[in-house]
Amino acid sequence: MRGSMLALLATSRKLALLPMVLVLSAHFYAHASAADYPDRPVKIVVPFPAGGTADAIPRIVADWLSRKWSQPVVIENRTGAAGNIGAEQVFHSAPDGYTLLSSPPPPLVINHNLYPRLGFDPTKFEPIIVMAQVPNALIINPNSIKASSVPELIEYLKGNSDKTICATQGNGTTSHLTSELFQLMAKVKLRHIPYRGSAPALQGLVAGDVDVMFDNLGVSLALVQAGKLKLLAVASSERLPALPDVPTIAETLPGFEAVAWYGIVAPPKTPKNIVDKINADVNEALRQPRVQEQLKKLSAVIFGGAVDKSSAYMREEIDRWAAVIKSANIELQ
Repeated sequence: MRGSMLALLATSRKLALLPMVLVLSAHFYAHASAADYPDRPVKIVVPFPAGGTADAIPRIVADWLSRKWSQPVVIENRTGAAGNIGAEQVFHSAPDGYTLLSSPPPPLVINHNLYPRLGFDPTKFEPIIVMAQVPNALIINPNSIKASSVPELIEYLKGNSDKTICATQGNGTTSHLTSELFQLMAKVKLRHIPYRGSAPALQGLVAGDVDVMFDNLGVSLALVQAGKLKLLAVASSERLPALPDVPTIAETLPGFEAVAWYGIVAPPKTPKNIVDKINADVNEALRQPRVQEQLKKLSAVIFGGAVDKSSAYMREEIDRWAAVIKSANIELQ
């Protein structure tokens, strides 16, 4: 009997120690995994098609990281549902830093205010860094619309109500919301045609299938410089130093501002050490002259900084775009 009691007591002590062992093991694993990270290829999911700024910016950074880490950093384009499909894949991936999401605002700060049901909670992602910002711009097909300024375009739209076709990067994208904000503030109407990203939308604009688009300058500026499209104005709060002769939309519609940005996030519960390491290494990439030169060609302004800076910025963006969605009464099914 006494032997049985001693055995039971020993078992109880082992069970009591088990939670502590598990906590210490998890703590050790987090530190060890961060120290060794990465020891195999890293995948960055981009939830929009290749060819647009959302794809170009992470590719520039991934190329530098692959050399820094001596491991492949692979970009995987997983498109659909305004970025929701790719975002959901990453959300449910292992929180070990080997599957990351690089995205513009929609699946991170916009879509949960638009879609009644999502297969993920964007507020639960682990923010790592906002790499860069790119101003949106008002671009037209000059063969479809004979306007040389924002006031002229507004006058044209008032005489062609609901006939002018506006391309966007997709439902709920910054391109879409920027067009809705423009319609709200200019008191005009546009017919909305959603595409699956910037590249196919710009193809439609160049071909004359659509008339106007609000797109970031990253890829569209080259088409403007080639004479295929016409840039009427930028959506930044002030004129861009690189384009001093291009007016802002705010010069006609005071307070108008819409900037696209490109961030990296990790699945929920990714260890802080890994998040901090990726943040530090991406910041190092953004300091490289070659990387800065490539981003400048996309009209990108480097954001960077600590995790807390990007996290706070994303929270501000949730509030800002939620206000636009409410004011424009935008609803998606």
